Amino acid sequence: MRTPPDDLPEAALGPALGRWWGLAVASMKYQAVGWGSHHWEVTDTAGRRWFVNVDELESKRLAESEPLAAGFGRLRASLAAARDLRACGRTFVVAPVPACDGEPLARVSDRFGVALYPFIDGQSFDWGEFSSPAHRLGVLGLVAAVHTAPAAASRHALADDYAVPHRDELQAAGALAGHAADCGPYAHPASLLARQNAAPIQRLLARYDRLVTQARAASTRPVLTHGEPHPGNTMLTADGWLLIDWDTALVAPPERDLWSLDPGDGTILAAYASATGVSPRPALLDLYRLRWDIADIAMEVSRFRRPHVGSVDDDEAWELLSSLVNRISA
Repeated sequence: MRTPPDDLPEAALGPALGRWWGLAVASMKYQAVGWGSHHWEVTDTAGRRWFVNVDELESKRLAESEPLAAGFGRLRASLAAARDLRACGRTFVVAPVPACDGEPLARVSDRFGVALYPFIDGQSFDWGEFSSPAHRLGVLGLVAAVHTAPAAASRHALADDYAVPHRDELQAAGALAGHAADCGPYAHPASLLARQNAAPIQRLLARYDRLVTQARAASTRPVLTHGEPHPGNTMLTADGWLLIDWDTALVAPPERDLWSLDPGDGTILAAYASATGVSPRPALLDLYRLRWDIADIAMEVSRFRRPHVGSVDDDEAWELLSSLVNRISA
């Protein structure tokens, strides 16, 4: 995210790092990188550098009625899976540093989940296309290694139930257009956008639901998945490729990680089948491709149903929401 959360000042975050990790903070600088989480680079009094991730728990809930504790539990399970993967020998996994109580993150100010990572020197990448065929193949190797990890790597992970986060808010958005206008500058436009495009959104949801029904009826091949192995969640270091940001890890069909990896010619899917003996299923690739778009739309609608001020992040979220809805409605 480009801006830090309004209600988590650094004056509160620093002491939290001391309480939960025994970290004596010397300096702290917000890093306007990535999307979804907030990030700080921290230097302690011994001169060691750290990377701090902060997630707003509201965004980790599946439904508006869920308590924030459910979002925290979901995030905890995903980050615990990253630690378990690394303990199983997958050293390319950038896992959080355990807090003093042994947990992979701490809850701060009720509304936030905070995780601490060692600072890593390496090349980072942005969301979008892979930088080269070698980059894509490198990530495929990491994904295959995650999917073939021993059962111990999945002992804390939750299973994907195919639910779309914030689907309830997406479906309610149009009906609450007038009421939502008090939340911020994009509340009414977002609700109006959902109402005016209700038919294509419902068709997209119906198609997704049909694919879910087919998936539930088919034999399962669940593996531990990262969830978002796109270029922005990779790093290249002197020791090779790394996979970061494990907050979406779940036990799921392997297609959850594969739909975005293939460039469209089937080469990556064939390479995955050769490496693992598992041939990706087109219907499941379509399912996860659809869910990505639906989840993005629902997430941004949910964002604008909550208080917001029209920040740079809000502007980017509106551009994403409007472009996605316009694309599915074309």
